[in-house]
Amino acid sequence: METTSEDNQEQSQDKKGCFECCIKCLGGVPYASLVATILCFSGVALFCGCGHVALTGTVTILENHFSKTFSDHAMLTDVVQLMQYVIYGIASFFFLYGIILLAEGFYTTRAVKELRSEFKTTACGRCISGMFVFLTYILGVAWLGVFGFSAVPVFLFYNMWSTCAALRSPVANLTSEDSICIDVRQYGVIPWTATPGKACGATLSDICDTSEFYLSYHLYIVACAGAGATVIALEPGVSVTLSRPISPLTPLPRSASKMICT
Repeated sequence: METTSEDNQEQSQDKKGCFECCIKCLGGVPYASLVATILCFSGVALFCGCGHVALTGTVTILENHFSKTFSDHAMLTDVVQLMQYVIYGIASFFFLYGIILLAEGFYTTRAVKELRSEFKTTACGRCISGMFVFLTYILGVAWLGVFGFSAVPVFLFYNMWSTCAALRSPVANLTSEDSICIDVRQYGVIPWTATPGKACGATLSDICDTSEFYLSYHLYIVACAGAGATVIALEPGVSVTLSRPISPLTPLPRSASKMICT
């Protein structure tokens, strides 16, 4: 009987110890940084993926309907290819940067500090964390500009879509369809010497019915939303890092901190 009671007590203590360990582990998760990282990954993925496909569709629309001569849109094609390579770089950089920020968030939680109370914050750690705060702030401002820039093609495609909607309205049927046109040369996308440069009436309606137009328009909207999500994700990253005591990415013992950083 005594052995059975002792075994039960040991099992209850083990369960209690496991429960406390789980609670401590859950308390060590930086939920704000985790949510911000997931939102950042999602926003960057939407912007890069949708933006890449939308740019390809835009070039196809221009080549087939607005610029028959390659020399007229050769510069635009080169710019689009360059932007697509930049998109590859952005995706790779933010994948690594998000992981580093998440690791920084784990090291600066209160639970980790309690477990590693014998370690001391160093001047090197303060500099590293301060650098991440500054870099995250700069990236947030940069993504704010990207968000505004990504809204430009949405505006252009919306104008074209609304013009096509006007062609299908009863009011448009009372007038000449050829009087309703879209001239992409006025937006600076292609030079004024490009031919035909504009689409009117039934030609414009056929362009709006193509899969390239429909897909590119909605992908630009999703890419703009992804850029906005990235901006929202980077701003809490700055505030969360500033609200915690600054610590190094790799904690150093007190004896080592005196030797490395003073």
